[in-house]
Amino acid sequence: MRLLRKIVVVLVVVYLVLFAGLFAAMFQPPEVFGRIMSKMPGLVFPLFPFKRMWLFARSGRLKVGEPAPNFDLKTVDKKSHVRLSSFRGQRPVVLVFGSYT
Repeated sequence: MRLLRKIVVVLVVVYLVLFAGLFAAMFQPPEVFGRIMSKMPGLVFPLFPFKRMWLFARSGRLKVGEPAPNFDLKTVDKKSHVRLSSFRGQRPVVLVFGSYT
């Protein structure tokens, strides 16, 4: 009985450490998170509440009506940069994220 209790405690501690590590990784920039996830086994998804963790980590802090934070992106041809603040007050901006493949 004692051995079983120790095994359960060890498994719970390992689970919590993995949970905390994965959750902390979700707050990292996409490149870092992608590198971490590329090394994760497929077992991660059924063992952890991945979707709920991801939605919480990436929920952001903006409220309705607040301006979007400024950021800088390379153009498609990678020859120059575009800054979101350069469009402020001129015209609406639509941001599209995703894959075109």
